[in-house]
Amino acid sequence: MTDLAETTATTGTDTGALTVAVIGAGGKMGMRVSNNLDTSAFTVRYAENSPAGQERVRAAGREVVDSATAVDGADVVVLAVPDVVLGAVSQDLVPRMKGGSILLTLDPAAAYAGLLASREGVAQAVAHPCHPSVFLERRTDAEYADTFGGIAAPQEVVAALEVDDEQVRTVAEQVITTIYAPVIQVHWVSVKQLAVLEPTLVETIACMVGALLKEALDETVNTVGVPAEAARAMLWGHVGIALTNALRGSNPFSEACHIAMDYGRGSIVKDDWKKIFRDDELDTVIARMLRIDAVRR
Repeated sequence: MTDLAETTATTGTDTGALTVAVIGAGGKMGMRVSNNLDTSAFTVRYAENSPAGQERVRAAGREVVDSATAVDGADVVVLAVPDVVLGAVSQDLVPRMKGGSILLTLDPAAAYAGLLASREGVAQAVAHPCHPSVFLERRTDAEYADTFGGIAAPQEVVAALEVDDEQVRTVAEQVITTIYAPVIQVHWVSVKQLAVLEPTLVETIACMVGALLKEALDETVNTVGVPAEAARAMLWGHVGIALTNALRGSNPFSEACHIAMDYGRGSIVKDDWKKIFRDDELDTVIARMLRIDAVRR
């Protein structure tokens, strides 16, 4: 990691000496991270293959270069491309990256599955945003409007390194806190732990529950016949208090509520649902997400 170590020693906290390449700069995540990089002190290069994506990059006032040009000499290469093509893209670009550089992906699935190309002297990092907390105290209209994060509402980030290295972590965190800004804190975990968080905890469980709530609301309105405004008001308010009570212990659920909760658990949740935290179940869902036969780890 000679080049990276020299950069860190020379710049300290001065990020202006770093060159960052964004691959897939015209996609949804590519545009999000590019918007923050564009106002940073980094030297940034933007690469995008699709004509529509190239048009979006240029419309934002940024120059589009090819991927080989973007990664040439870059200190950090951000792969903002769909998970299913991360393996192929990394196979093409990692051999072109300079020694001492960092390959940064934005989702742990491909890294966990062992799909990313690797070589000596190129570190692998992955960082995923937590998004602004449901308990965040928002104070401005911009913060209220920023539900995804990366614009005005502060959020936390969870990140991992394939091989832990303090110098790599220092440089990676400079880029991570920029692309997801404003950032409260970066939590460092292992690649596997990050994969358990995303997808198991937040997609397999939390996002599924969110979709189930929408189905329940539709059933209440369309089948039972409750006025939509009344049903929505009741659900949205009670979702807030349910999360506050369950996750923060702000108020106890009533005895009658516990009876209804037990009925709901017995009617909806399988007894063996915690099996999704097993390694083999994690491998199964990630393989499905990446459209591969099996993970390679």
